[in-house]
Amino acid sequence: MKDTLNHYINGQWVASIDGREMAVENPSTEEKIATITLGGVADAEAAVAAAKTAFPAWAATDPKQRIAALERLMEAYKSRADDMAQAISMEMGAPIALAKTAQVGAGAGHLKNTIRAAKKFAFERPLGDHAPGDAILHEPVGVCALITPWNWPMNQVMLKVAPALAVGCTVVLKPSELSPLSALLLAEMIDTAGFPPGVFNLVNGDGNGVGAHLTAHPDVDMVSFTGSTRAGVAISKSAADTVKRVSLELGGKGANIIFADADEKAVTRGVRHCFNNSGQSCNAPTRMLVERSIYEQAIDAARTVAEKTSVGPADIEGRHIGPVVSTTQFSKIQHLIRGGIDEGATLIAGGIGRPEGFNHGHFVRPTIFADVTPDMTIWKEEIFGPVLCITPFDTEEEVIALANDTPYGLTNYVQTRDKTRARRVARQLRSGMVEMNGKFGGACSPFGGMKQSGNGREGGVWGLEEFLEVKAVSNWE
Repeated sequence: MKDTLNHYINGQWVASIDGREMAVENPSTEEKIATITLGGVADAEAAVAAAKTAFPAWAATDPKQRIAALERLMEAYKSRADDMAQAISMEMGAPIALAKTAQVGAGAGHLKNTIRAAKKFAFERPLGDHAPGDAILHEPVGVCALITPWNWPMNQVMLKVAPALAVGCTVVLKPSELSPLSALLLAEMIDTAGFPPGVFNLVNGDGNGVGAHLTAHPDVDMVSFTGSTRAGVAISKSAADTVKRVSLELGGKGANIIFADADEKAVTRGVRHCFNNSGQSCNAPTRMLVERSIYEQAIDAARTVAEKTSVGPADIEGRHIGPVVSTTQFSKIQHLIRGGIDEGATLIAGGIGRPEGFNHGHFVRPTIFADVTPDMTIWKEEIFGPVLCITPFDTEEEVIALANDTPYGLTNYVQTRDKTRARRVARQLRSGMVEMNGKFGGACSPFGGMKQSGNGREGGVWGLEEFLEVKAVSNWE
């Protein structure tokens, strides 16, 4: 990485105009691993100006040329996959095996799927046989501010950057200040791929500084944000004065419904999915709702998985979970675990404090609560750590009500061998996604939620459409 102190603006690495330095911490060791510059208003202004200047020419470029640039980016990304894995592992604590596979792989997969979708997308199409002279044009929104989180850095960055560039938008990326190294590495790859100056810009900063300025900027036509619901509400308010488009992918409190006829691996699969990435996934199945006839059996199985889940530093090979990202996140999780105990949930694994053998690093004990009720804080709040809540149910109607008893609506899960019931339940769940019987959504499947989990969709053709305006033209033919 060339220089972590600089921003990437108008095709060049430039020093900050009005920024301040911030240390980047390794959450496994709590040691400083790099220094970045948190940009200021002047840095954000320069990036937006570059994107605005570059937009007309980039928007007018033949889609094939834009796709060719993304294909060059894919080659650069593949060639530096190991560097990317190391950056992600160090900055946010993903174990190196997870970083090399799922974390880096997510970025590559989204880039590949964006290219595939863009090649098939009709940017100009007829309205229909009933109006043979009318055309529908799909045109880029304009200058887009992309604000991304730390938990799946390349997953979220690529879900925004790739489709925005593919359809002809120009962008200003503000990655999380907790995971900036992977984004800086991506900027190097974009520079190598030869995108025109100003098409892609990166300014490091925090939400109150660069983030707030971008969301309110009159020359920013769209904000695409992934992060907390609280921040999403603030962004929506900030963007309202300029009536810009806002796409939000926010929090989640996924219910994993396990019926008595579920396959024998359903509970184990659910616990492991909850603990994956140290529980730091918005779509994690953090509420396990188990049919009462198998409830005690499920508790025993869940406890066994938690007790076998090892915790360790991110740089060590293996299938363990790593630390959570920061002191702030660690303290929040500890507070919520303590609250679960105080409110009367049954602690069956884990608990407060670090795992045995750790006296530093942001390591959390894999924790499971049983007998969690809807009035408890751990039922209501997104914990964002390796903490699972389990509760029993008796009827299908009851479990649907329990699953929907949340302000969130990102991903829910259904486990049953009865396909008719699975479909019936899926239709009634208020979430943007439903995964059934451990089957992940396919490539190019839309990712996004309902209610306070957000209002947009990312991935595949839906990801392209997020960054496009629709123009109707009569007498085209």
